[in-house]
Amino acid sequence: MRLRRGSPGGTTSPPGHGRRRIARRARIAAGVAFALPLALTAGGLGSQSAQAADPTCSVDYSANDWGSGFTAAVTINNEGSAAINGWTLTYSYSGNQRLAQGWNGRWSQSGQTVTVTNESYNATIPVNGSVTSGANFTYSGSNTAPTSFSVNGTVCGEEPVADPAVVATPTSLALQPGTSGTFGLRLNAQPESNVTVRVARTSGNSDLTVTGPTSRTFTPSNWNTTQSITVAAGTTGSGSATFTASAAGHEPATVTVTQLASGGDTEYEQRFLDLYGQIKDPANGYFSDEGIPYHSVETLLVEAPDYGHETTSEAYSYLIWLEAQYGRITGDWGPFNDSWELMEEWMIPSADAQPTNSFYDPSSPATYAPESTDPADYPAELDGTIDVGQDPLANELSATYGTDEIYGMHWLQDVDDVYGYGDACGGTGGDPTFINTFQRGPQESVWETVPQPSCDDFTYGGENGYLDLFTGDANYAEQWRYTNAPDADARAVQAAYWANQWAAEQGNASAVASTVDKAARMGDYLRYAMYDKYFKEIGNCVGASSCPAGSGKDSAHYLLSWYYAWGGALDTSAGWAWRIGSSHAHFGYQNPMAAWALSSDADLVPESPTAEDDWATSLDRQVEFYRWLQSDEGGIAGGATNSWEGHYGTPPAGTPTFYGMYYDEKPVYHDPPSNQWFGMQAWSMQRLAEYYYASDDAAAGEVLDKWVDWVLSEVTIGEGGDFQIPATLAWTGAPDTWNPNNPGDNSDLHVEVTAHSQDVGVTGSLANALSYYAAASGDTAARDAAAGLLDALWEHLDPIGVATPETRNDFSRFDQEIYIPPGWSGTMPNGDVIEPGSTFESIRTFYHDDPAWPQVEEYLNGGEAPTFEYHRFWAQADIAVALATYSNLFEE
Repeated sequence: MRLRRGSPGGTTSPPGHGRRRIARRARIAAGVAFALPLALTAGGLGSQSAQAADPTCSVDYSANDWGSGFTAAVTINNEGSAAINGWTLTYSYSGNQRLAQGWNGRWSQSGQTVTVTNESYNATIPVNGSVTSGANFTYSGSNTAPTSFSVNGTVCGEEPVADPAVVATPTSLALQPGTSGTFGLRLNAQPESNVTVRVARTSGNSDLTVTGPTSRTFTPSNWNTTQSITVAAGTTGSGSATFTASAAGHEPATVTVTQLASGGDTEYEQRFLDLYGQIKDPANGYFSDEGIPYHSVETLLVEAPDYGHETTSEAYSYLIWLEAQYGRITGDWGPFNDSWELMEEWMIPSADAQPTNSFYDPSSPATYAPESTDPADYPAELDGTIDVGQDPLANELSATYGTDEIYGMHWLQDVDDVYGYGDACGGTGGDPTFINTFQRGPQESVWETVPQPSCDDFTYGGENGYLDLFTGDANYAEQWRYTNAPDADARAVQAAYWANQWAAEQGNASAVASTVDKAARMGDYLRYAMYDKYFKEIGNCVGASSCPAGSGKDSAHYLLSWYYAWGGALDTSAGWAWRIGSSHAHFGYQNPMAAWALSSDADLVPESPTAEDDWATSLDRQVEFYRWLQSDEGGIAGGATNSWEGHYGTPPAGTPTFYGMYYDEKPVYHDPPSNQWFGMQAWSMQRLAEYYYASDDAAAGEVLDKWVDWVLSEVTIGEGGDFQIPATLAWTGAPDTWNPNNPGDNSDLHVEVTAHSQDVGVTGSLANALSYYAAASGDTAARDAAAGLLDALWEHLDPIGVATPETRNDFSRFDQEIYIPPGWSGTMPNGDVIEPGSTFESIRTFYHDDPAWPQVEEYLNGGEAPTFEYHRFWAQADIAVALATYSNLFEE
């Protein structure tokens, strides 16, 4: 389910990391979805929709069209008073559409008539139930959606699917001066007569103009055929404009067009503008039609997201950061504000998507369920006998903002709805959809996950949806649940701070004031990341029964933990809701820059009465955390936990502590170990270096002095793009127990760099960190290394971004078995069976249609590991921001 956001407004085991979607209907109801073959989603040109209904049945039809073919999804809804036992659906096309393959039903075609008959497993449609089937078709010319459907010989009467509207794709364009670009227009539903759509610039840069005719006519036969509008940019200047496409009786569509600045004042500024232009060029594939940044341009990619055209809250925050730098350079703050609004619309669950928050009881935030280090120990049984603490934030936040909604991002989104959960909970198939993966403790790698919808109405999975894979309960209820990744929200706040500073320097702080207010609000809710998972007291918390439940703020560790999460029932008549923090804190998630802004900048201090003090405490605690975890060589070790192994277990004797929390060498995940990837070092220390530059905090500088010396000893920069940075780290020993009055030297904590790489995104982040450190400290070696790394990256510029080859030995794990409890069975939306013995690949068969799949298949059959070049959005943004940072600090 994906619920669009309007105005901002625990009886389950919560997710580990999870995303959202918007309901097109006024109710939250059972729905169904289809899976798009992966190869067909990357180049989709839009979607169509039509619906027919009578008192006993309705059929929802949608199509994802890429110009020479499309994926159709049909959903039969039983609105009668008796179950349908066996069904046959018939409908007809008006063009030359030809069936290629179908699923979740037996598809056939005779002439223009298509027939779909049930499979044995979906023959029965209960009262108020639904069933979905899908198929691929080819065509040429026009692709008009069918308007009449019959089920078992009965014609379902017509009913409008939605209010008539003009649809524009993409919704944003970026143009170099003197060039032009196009966006497409269509209608969302078949009109009764011709509709004329007129396009006009309604605000902004007057150098951006429509060339050629400014109107397009749509008829009852071509209403869903995309027609292009061309916009030209002037030869000089920069800035954004809004173009509005309007038609009588239809909701208008708007497109934001940005004329990019040309001729940067310095070398690195020009590089930023060049890379920014590549990122924003729709032809390069970084964004969906909605304007959402994909995790990567390429689709066959498995890491934290298990598919390249998923996205994360991280990617949204990088977009906001990228646009803040663009505003600094050009003075155009429209894209920055638009990026925040995009995030609000698509990545923050709306009120409809978190409907039962009003039932939340802060005195009983959630029901305890133990975590385990073995996925085979799941589902984890809920245990209401374990005392949980009180939530001290809920009432304060509700009073401050007049709503029970959470204003924070969910972490994972299926942008192209490749899994097919889009229609769950009354959503729309094909829309960007919130999903989740990680659920079963630190040993569950991405290769062992079972993707599930964030809104689970039991349409997919087993008889209890996916809930009983993860949580043991006497009774299961349809529910929604979301997980926030605090590092992403904090990065958005960090970017908003600098946007405010730079806009003020330009005498234009009012241009970003509204967005900065929203960032302060996000920071208010981000405090949930400072709390123990079940709000138990911090420090020496051993034994789920014996560790005291917290009251007030004695359950706050004041660090940015791995997540906070919230959820509740779909049934508003039996409403309940829950919220949790996280007991595990990783140094890589800390953001002292955001904490400093939220505690000291008048424009960003949140409105809640205790927020400023909380963030001031958090700032001090985070800086201490870095110092406590710094190895003898200078690298920063893993983190700490208030709940050993996730069930308040007993740690090994002698385990060092930080304010009573136990040292954890690899917090949160073990496969691979979370302290192994050097990217965590670069990301987190960039924030510390930025904070050091802004605040001149000597404690931060002390940590950075040692860290930078260690890093520079492991970096090599040659000629012609030859460079190496650390990639893989190995740790031994442990830190001293923290004494803030007399910190130890950690002489027993050691790190070794065991492998190096040319990871372009991490290199960008490292160059950014070195730049801020050099500007704050005057260290010329750090400055020169930053420039050298940026120059080396630029040697790897290709037509769409910066990339280096990556050999993926880990893709052997496509064949890895995922743990499914004995006796459990279910299906994915595309019909893939989930049962004991299922593998990562077997429940993601859409990967077989990916253009890159033959290389992986050859590897699985004994060939060489495949090598790819990836263009991850966050990596391109990290490089661009680093270029802009270096220019700002050293070239001006």
